[in-house]
Amino acid sequence: MSVTVHQAYRFALDPTSRQEQMLRSHAGAARYAWNWGLRECNKRYTVERKWYSAAELHQQWNVAKKTDPDLTWWNQNSKCVYQEAFRNLDRALRDYDKSRKGQRNGMQLGFPKRKKKGRCRDSFRFSTGAIRCSGTTVTLPRLGAIRTHESTRKLIRRLEDGTARILSATVSRTAQRWYVSFTVEVERDVPGHHARPGSAVGIDLGVKTLITGADDRGNVVAIEGPKPLRASLHKLRRVSRAHSRKAKGSANRRKAGQARPHPRPSGSHPRRRVAQGHQRTGGAIRDHRVRGSQHIGDDPQPAPRPGCFRPGIRRCPANAQLQDNLERRHAGRSGPLVP
Repeated sequence: MSVTVHQAYRFALDPTSRQEQMLRSHAGAARYAWNWGLRECNKRYTVERKWYSAAELHQQWNVAKKTDPDLTWWNQNSKCVYQEAFRNLDRALRDYDKSRKGQRNGMQLGFPKRKKKGRCRDSFRFSTGAIRCSGTTVTLPRLGAIRTHESTRKLIRRLEDGTARILSATVSRTAQRWYVSFTVEVERDVPGHHARPGSAVGIDLGVKTLITGADDRGNVVAIEGPKPLRASLHKLRRVSRAHSRKAKGSANRRKAGQARPHPRPSGSHPRRRVAQGHQRTGGAIRDHRVRGSQHIGDDPQPAPRPGCFRPGIRRCPANAQLQDNLERRHAGRSGPLVP
Protein backbone atom coordinates (compact mmCIF):
# COMPACT_ATOMS: atom_id res chain seq x y z
CA MET A 1 0.00 0.00 0.00
CA SER A 2 1.24 3.51 -0.79
CA VAL A 3 0.21 7.05 0.08
CA THR A 4 0.87 10.28 -1.81
CA VAL A 5 2.32 13.15 0.22
CA HIS A 6 3.93 16.49 -0.53
CA GLN A 7 7.56 16.74 0.54
CA ALA A 8 10.19 19.47 0.21
CA TYR A 9 13.78 18.91 -0.93
CA ARG A 10 16.03 21.88 -0.12
CA PHE A 11 19.48 22.47 -1.59
CA ALA A 12 21.99 25.30 -1.11
CA LEU A 13 22.93 26.99 -4.38
CA ASP A 14 26.42 27.98 -5.51
CA PRO A 15 25.72 30.60 -8.22
CA THR A 16 28.22 32.59 -10.21
CA SER A 17 28.25 36.39 -9.95
CA ARG A 18 26.10 36.66 -13.09
CA GLN A 19 23.63 34.10 -11.81
CA GLU A 20 23.45 35.84 -8.44
CA GLN A 21 22.54 39.08 -10.21
CA MET A 22 19.75 37.23 -12.01
CA LEU A 23 18.54 35.73 -8.73
CA ARG A 24 18.36 39.17 -7.15
CA SER A 25 16.60 40.51 -10.25
CA HIS A 26 13.92 37.80 -10.02
CA ALA A 27 13.49 38.46 -6.30
CA GLY A 28 13.06 42.18 -7.02
CA ALA A 29 10.52 41.41 -9.76
CA ALA A 30 8.47 39.27 -7.35
CA ARG A 31 8.63 42.06 -4.77
CA TYR A 32 7.52 44.66 -7.35
CA ALA A 33 4.63 42.45 -8.54
CA TRP A 34 3.43 42.03 -4.95
CA ASN A 35 3.48 45.79 -4.33
CA TRP A 36 1.86 46.54 -7.69
CA GLY A 37 -0.92 44.02 -7.08
CA LEU A 38 -1.49 45.31 -3.55
CA ARG A 39 -1.81 48.86 -4.85
CA GLU A 40 -4.34 47.80 -7.49
CA CYS A 41 -6.35 45.84 -4.91
CA ASN A 42 -6.48 48.85 -2.59
CA LYS A 43 -7.71 51.05 -5.43
CA ARG A 44 -10.53 48.65 -6.24
CA TYR A 45 -11.45 48.11 -2.61
CA THR A 46 -12.00 51.82 -2.01
CA VAL A 47 -14.60 51.84 -4.82
CA GLU A 48 -16.16 48.36 -4.95
CA ARG A 49 -15.28 47.00 -1.48
CA LYS A 50 -13.63 43.90 -2.92
CA TRP A 51 -10.19 42.83 -4.13
CA TYR A 52 -8.85 41.42 -7.35
CA SER A 53 -8.22 37.69 -7.57
CA ALA A 54 -4.90 36.28 -8.77
CA ALA A 55 -6.29 35.66 -12.28
CA GLU A 56 -7.71 39.19 -12.49
CA LEU A 57 -4.42 40.70 -11.34
CA HIS A 58 -2.61 38.70 -14.01
CA GLN A 59 -4.97 40.09 -16.67
CA GLN A 60 -4.42 43.62 -15.40
CA TRP A 61 -0.66 43.03 -15.44
CA ASN A 62 -0.70 41.80 -19.05
CA VAL A 63 -2.32 45.07 -20.09
CA ALA A 64 -0.13 47.31 -17.91
CA LYS A 65 3.21 45.80 -18.96
CA LYS A 66 2.46 46.63 -22.62
CA THR A 67 1.20 50.17 -22.08
CA ASP A 68 3.22 51.46 -19.11
CA PRO A 69 6.66 52.76 -20.27
CA ASP A 70 8.06 52.19 -16.77
CA LEU A 71 7.58 48.40 -17.14
CA THR A 72 9.80 47.79 -20.15
CA TRP A 73 12.12 45.70 -17.96
CA TRP A 74 9.53 43.02 -17.12
CA ASN A 75 10.74 40.51 -19.77
CA GLN A 76 14.18 40.31 -18.15
CA ASN A 77 12.68 37.85 -15.66
CA SER A 78 10.51 34.77 -15.93
CA LYS A 79 6.79 35.47 -16.29
CA CYS A 80 6.12 32.79 -13.67
CA VAL A 81 7.63 35.04 -10.99
CA TYR A 82 4.88 37.63 -11.46
CA GLN A 83 2.12 35.01 -11.56
CA GLU A 84 3.24 33.39 -8.34
CA ALA A 85 3.53 36.79 -6.61
CA PHE A 86 -0.10 37.51 -7.51
CA ARG A 87 -1.12 34.09 -6.18
CA ASN A 88 0.69 34.73 -2.93
CA LEU A 89 -1.06 38.08 -2.58
CA ASP A 90 -4.44 36.52 -3.34
CA ARG A 91 -3.85 33.87 -0.69
CA ALA A 92 -2.74 36.48 1.86
CA LEU A 93 -5.86 38.59 1.28
CA ARG A 94 -8.16 35.57 1.55
CA ASP A 95 -6.47 34.43 4.76
CA TYR A 96 -6.78 37.94 6.18
CA ASP A 97 -10.49 38.04 5.36
CA LYS A 98 -11.08 34.61 6.93
CA SER A 99 -9.09 35.56 10.02
CA ARG A 100 -11.07 38.79 10.41
CA LYS A 101 -14.36 36.85 10.23
CA GLY A 102 -13.17 34.18 12.67
CA GLN A 103 -13.13 31.45 10.02
CA ARG A 104 -9.39 30.75 10.33
CA ASN A 105 -7.67 29.06 13.25
CA GLY A 106 -4.63 30.55 14.91
CA MET A 107 -3.59 34.10 15.61
CA GLN A 108 -5.44 36.91 13.91
CA LEU A 109 -3.67 38.02 10.75
CA GLY A 110 -3.03 41.61 9.79
CA PHE A 111 -3.58 43.18 6.40
CA PRO A 112 -0.79 42.42 3.88
CA LYS A 113 1.94 45.05 3.82
CA ARG A 114 4.19 46.39 1.12
CA LYS A 115 7.52 44.66 0.66
CA LYS A 116 10.62 46.83 0.88
CA LYS A 117 14.06 45.91 -0.38
CA GLY A 118 16.31 44.95 2.49
CA ARG A 119 13.38 44.61 4.91
CA CYS A 120 11.69 41.51 3.49
CA ARG A 121 12.94 38.09 2.56
CA ASP A 122 14.12 37.68 -1.03
CA SER A 123 12.05 34.85 -2.44
CA PHE A 124 10.30 33.80 -5.66
CA ARG A 125 8.73 30.65 -7.05
CA PHE A 126 8.56 28.73 -10.34
CA SER A 127 5.64 26.42 -11.11
CA THR A 128 6.13 25.94 -14.86
CA GLY A 129 9.04 25.65 -17.25
CA ALA A 130 12.22 23.58 -17.15
CA ILE A 131 12.60 22.51 -13.51
CA ARG A 132 14.94 19.59 -13.01
CA CYS A 133 18.07 18.48 -11.17
CA SER A 134 21.11 16.47 -12.19
CA GLY A 135 24.06 15.57 -10.02
CA THR A 136 25.28 18.74 -8.36
CA THR A 137 23.26 21.14 -10.52
CA VAL A 138 19.65 22.29 -10.73
CA THR A 139 18.00 23.80 -13.80
CA LEU A 140 15.47 26.61 -13.37
CA PRO A 141 13.55 28.69 -15.94
CA ARG A 142 15.47 31.70 -17.31
CA LEU A 143 18.30 30.97 -14.86
CA GLY A 144 19.70 27.84 -16.48
CA ALA A 145 21.87 25.31 -14.66
CA ILE A 146 23.09 26.41 -11.23
CA ARG A 147 25.58 24.46 -9.16
CA THR A 148 24.64 23.23 -5.69
CA HIS A 149 26.77 22.72 -2.60
CA GLU A 150 25.46 19.18 -2.21
CA SER A 151 24.37 16.34 -4.45
CA THR A 152 20.73 16.06 -5.49
CA ARG A 153 20.90 12.27 -5.94
CA LYS A 154 18.31 11.64 -3.22
CA LEU A 155 15.67 13.42 -5.28
CA ILE A 156 17.01 12.14 -8.60
CA ARG A 157 16.54 8.51 -7.51
CA ARG A 158 12.88 9.09 -6.77
CA LEU A 159 12.34 10.93 -10.05
CA GLU A 160 13.99 8.14 -12.03
CA ASP A 161 11.94 5.50 -10.20
CA GLY A 162 8.74 7.35 -11.04
CA THR A 163 7.74 7.73 -7.37
CA ALA A 164 8.09 11.53 -7.31
CA ARG A 165 7.00 14.52 -9.37
CA ILE A 166 8.26 18.09 -9.00
CA LEU A 167 5.39 20.55 -8.54
CA SER A 168 7.25 23.81 -8.00
CA ALA A 169 10.61 25.32 -7.05
CA THR A 170 10.99 28.15 -4.54
CA VAL A 171 14.24 30.13 -4.46
CA SER A 172 15.05 32.17 -1.33
CA ARG A 173 18.00 33.94 0.26
CA THR A 174 19.13 33.64 3.87
CA ALA A 175 22.24 35.41 5.15
CA GLN A 176 23.83 35.92 1.70
CA ARG A 177 23.23 32.29 0.69
CA TRP A 178 20.65 31.19 -1.87
CA TYR A 179 18.53 28.06 -1.53
CA VAL A 180 16.12 26.22 -3.79
CA SER A 181 13.30 24.17 -2.30
CA PHE A 182 11.48 21.70 -4.54
CA THR A 183 7.89 20.87 -3.64
CA VAL A 184 7.57 17.24 -4.68
CA GLU A 185 4.63 14.86 -4.82
CA VAL A 186 6.02 11.61 -3.41
CA GLU A 187 4.54 8.13 -3.26
CA ARG A 188 5.49 6.39 0.00
CA ASP A 189 5.10 2.72 0.77
CA VAL A 190 3.30 2.04 4.05
CA PRO A 191 2.74 -1.32 5.73
CA GLY A 192 -0.68 -2.91 5.31
CA HIS A 193 -1.02 -3.46 9.05
CA HIS A 194 0.79 -2.28 12.16
CA ALA A 195 3.35 -4.54 13.82
CA ARG A 196 1.90 -3.78 17.28
CA PRO A 197 -1.73 -2.71 16.85
CA GLY A 198 -3.30 -0.94 19.78
CA SER A 199 -0.02 0.08 21.39
CA ALA A 200 1.17 3.64 21.93
CA VAL A 201 4.27 5.59 22.88
CA GLY A 202 4.37 8.69 25.06
CA ILE A 203 6.68 11.51 23.99
CA ASP A 204 7.76 14.38 26.22
CA LEU A 205 9.52 17.40 24.75
CA GLY A 206 11.99 19.27 26.88
CA VAL A 207 14.98 21.58 26.75
CA LYS A 208 17.92 19.66 28.19
CA THR A 209 16.60 16.43 26.73
CA LEU A 210 14.94 17.16 23.41
CA ILE A 211 12.78 14.00 23.25
CA THR A 212 12.01 11.41 25.89
CA GLY A 213 9.84 8.55 24.67
CA ALA A 214 8.49 5.48 26.48
CA ASP A 215 6.30 2.72 25.03
CA ASP A 216 3.90 0.34 26.76
CA ARG A 217 6.70 -2.21 27.30
CA GLY A 218 8.83 0.19 29.32
CA ASN A 219 11.41 0.90 26.62
CA VAL A 220 12.75 4.45 26.99
CA VAL A 221 14.32 6.50 24.21
CA ALA A 222 16.10 9.75 25.12
CA ILE A 223 17.54 12.22 22.61
CA GLU A 224 19.66 14.99 24.06
CA GLY A 225 18.85 18.53 23.00
CA PRO A 226 21.39 20.57 21.00
CA LYS A 227 22.91 23.73 22.43
CA PRO A 228 24.40 25.49 19.38
CA LEU A 229 23.29 28.92 20.57
CA ARG A 230 25.16 28.59 23.87
CA ALA A 231 28.27 27.52 21.97
CA SER A 232 28.08 30.45 19.57
CA LEU A 233 27.00 33.20 21.99
CA HIS A 234 30.55 34.45 22.55
CA LYS A 235 31.18 34.97 18.83
CA LEU A 236 27.71 36.42 18.24
CA ARG A 237 28.21 38.97 21.03
CA ARG A 238 31.54 40.04 19.57
CA VAL A 239 30.30 40.51 15.99
CA SER A 240 27.08 42.15 17.22
CA ARG A 241 29.08 44.76 19.14
CA ALA A 242 31.21 45.44 16.07
CA HIS A 243 28.09 45.92 13.97
CA SER A 244 26.36 48.18 16.50
CA ARG A 245 29.36 50.55 16.48
CA LYS A 246 28.88 51.32 12.79
CA ALA A 247 27.05 54.60 12.27
CA LYS A 248 23.64 54.32 10.68
CA GLY A 249 23.67 55.51 7.10
CA SER A 250 27.42 55.04 6.73
CA ALA A 251 29.16 53.17 3.93
CA ASN A 252 29.76 50.19 6.20
CA ARG A 253 26.02 49.93 6.84
CA ARG A 254 25.27 50.09 3.13
CA LYS A 255 27.82 47.39 2.33
CA ALA A 256 25.77 44.91 4.30
CA GLY A 257 23.01 45.02 1.69
CA GLN A 258 25.22 44.72 -1.37
CA ALA A 259 25.56 41.54 -3.38
CA ARG A 260 28.46 39.33 -2.44
CA PRO A 261 31.06 39.17 -5.21
CA HIS A 262 32.36 35.92 -6.69
CA PRO A 263 34.63 34.30 -5.63
CA ARG A 264 33.52 34.70 -2.05
CA PRO A 265 35.44 36.94 0.31
CA SER A 266 36.27 35.98 3.85
CA GLY A 267 32.99 37.50 5.06
CA SER A 268 34.58 40.17 7.23
CA HIS A 269 31.66 42.60 7.32
CA PRO A 270 30.16 42.69 10.83
CA ARG A 271 26.51 42.45 9.83
CA ARG A 272 27.24 39.63 7.40
CA ARG A 273 29.05 37.72 10.13
CA VAL A 274 26.07 38.21 12.46
CA ALA A 275 23.66 36.86 9.86
CA GLN A 276 25.90 33.90 9.08
CA GLY A 277 26.28 33.10 12.77
CA HIS A 278 22.53 33.02 13.31
CA GLN A 279 22.13 30.96 10.15
CA ARG A 280 24.56 28.31 11.38
CA THR A 281 22.86 28.19 14.78
CA GLY A 282 19.40 27.83 13.28
CA GLY A 283 20.63 25.23 10.82
CA ALA A 284 22.10 23.10 13.61
CA ILE A 285 18.82 23.25 15.54
CA ARG A 286 16.72 22.32 12.51
CA ASP A 287 19.05 19.46 11.59
CA HIS A 288 18.91 17.99 15.09
CA ARG A 289 15.14 18.36 15.18
CA VAL A 290 14.69 16.52 11.87
CA ARG A 291 17.09 13.75 12.91
CA GLY A 292 15.21 13.36 16.19
CA SER A 293 11.87 12.97 14.45
CA GLN A 294 13.42 10.46 12.03
CA HIS A 295 14.80 8.41 14.92
CA ILE A 296 11.40 8.26 16.61
CA GLY A 297 9.53 7.64 13.38
CA ASP A 298 11.84 4.94 11.97
CA ASP A 299 12.32 2.97 15.21
CA PRO A 300 10.13 -0.17 14.84
CA GLN A 301 9.80 -0.66 18.59
CA PRO A 302 8.12 2.50 19.89
CA ALA A 303 6.42 3.46 16.64
CA PRO A 304 2.64 2.98 17.01
CA ARG A 305 0.81 6.12 18.21
CA PRO A 306 3.11 8.85 19.43
CA GLY A 307 1.43 11.44 21.57
CA CYS A 308 1.18 12.77 25.11
CA PHE A 309 2.40 16.26 24.22
CA ARG A 310 2.01 18.83 26.96
CA PRO A 311 -0.02 21.78 25.59
CA GLY A 312 2.30 24.49 26.93
CA ILE A 313 5.40 22.97 25.34
CA ARG A 314 4.31 24.18 21.90
CA ARG A 315 5.05 27.74 23.00
CA CYS A 316 8.65 26.94 22.08
CA PRO A 317 8.86 27.28 18.26
CA ALA A 318 11.43 24.50 17.95
CA ASN A 319 9.25 22.03 19.86
CA ALA A 320 6.18 23.08 17.87
CA GLN A 321 8.02 22.39 14.61
CA LEU A 322 9.26 19.08 15.96
CA GLN A 323 5.70 18.01 16.66
CA ASP A 324 4.71 19.05 13.14
CA ASN A 325 7.59 16.96 11.75
CA LEU A 326 6.37 13.94 13.70
CA GLU A 327 2.81 14.42 12.48
CA ARG A 328 3.94 14.49 8.84
CA ARG A 329 6.34 11.60 9.29
CA HIS A 330 3.77 9.34 10.96
CA ALA A 331 1.01 10.10 8.45
CA GLY A 332 -0.24 6.76 7.14
CA ARG A 333 2.39 4.71 9.00
CA SER A 334 2.12 4.68 12.78
CA GLY A 335 -1.15 6.43 13.45
CA PRO A 336 -2.05 9.97 14.46
CA LEU A 337 -0.55 12.04 17.23
CA VAL A 338 -2.94 12.32 20.18
CA PRO A 339 -2.83 14.85 23.04
